[in-house]
Order: sequence, then structure tokens, then C-alpha cells
Amino acid sequence: MSRIGRKPIAIPQGVQVALEGNVVTVKGSKGELSQVVHPDMKVVIEENTIIVERPSDEKKHRSLHGLTRTLVANMVEGVTKGFTKSLEITGVGYRAAKQGKNLLLTIGYSHPVEIEPLTGIEFEVPAPTKITVKGIDKQAVGQMAAEIRAVREPEPYKGKGIRYEKEVIRRKAGKAGKAGKK
Repeated sequence: MSRIGRKPIAIPQGVQVALEGNVVTVKGSKGELSQVVHPDMKVVIEENTIIVERPSDEKKHRSLHGLTRTLVANMVEGVTKGFTKSLEITGVGYRAAKQGKNLLLTIGYSHPVEIEPLTGIEFEVPAPTKITVKGIDKQAVGQMAAEIRAVREPEPYKGKGIRYEKEVIRRKAGKAGKAGKK
């Protein structure tokens, strides 16, 4: 039995969960999310909990069990609390600014890079070297943060670029001096 898959998901106060065939819809204070679950997986709502059940112990069903439960749990958490990803910018003259809803990055290219948010995603720039991506959909928040990081990934020699908060960049030694040459 899947350890994650068998955990029941508590439905907090003010959250509505609806099932239509294999589509799970969750409404909360921050918004509404819906997810199509695999037709083999059975989602059951009992009182104030959601339970995901699988039809057999086949490898495919075992792997789908935990995935389905996690996707539904993330929807419930998203509509109540929301998700955030923080990014840091390192480098001389590298900075971020918010322009309307868009994010404007000045990171060493000949032109500033403008990034448009996906639907339901919001950017915050608390400092010129910090970016916060917020939203109710965990997958969309992670995707948007990955796209921002991909604009200028941190390089291993000086560590310049955009990285996730608390991400550790493995540094390399630079060129050796002329001590070895004669």
C-alpha cells in the first residue's frame, strides 16, 4: 500500500470539493482549481476528508495512487494558502523590477528581458536582487520560477546569475596561474 496514497486529505473550513466523473474541482478563498485524474483512480469524499483509492496492486496503479493523492492535496493547499518560490539575483549590475504585471530583468544582456506571468501567477520584487513568484497552482509557480532562472542560470566560476533561494551552486576553481610554465 502506498504510504502517501493512503493518507486522507483533510478539507479545511471554507473549501468546496466537487467530483464530476474523473475531474476534481476545488474552490477556496484564493481561487478555484480543477484537475483531471486518471480514470482508474477512485476519488471519494467522506465527511471532511478526501480519500484516493486504487483498483489493484499493479505497478501502474501503485505509482498513480500517490501521484493522484499529491495532486489533489496540492490543490487543497493552493486554494487555502497558496504557493511561493523565491529567487535571488547575484552579479554586479544585475537587478529585477516590476513593470505592471510583468517582470523586467537587467542581467548582463544588451537589452532588458521582460517576462510575462502565466495566468494566476503574480510577481513581487521586495528588493532589486530578490524575486518572489506567487500563485495557487503549485505546478505553474514552479514552472514560472524555472523559466525566470533559465534566463541567466548561475555560472560555476563566479556564481553570477539567477538562482533559487537557498540553492547551493558548486563552484569551480579558475585558471591556474603561470607558476607551472617555464
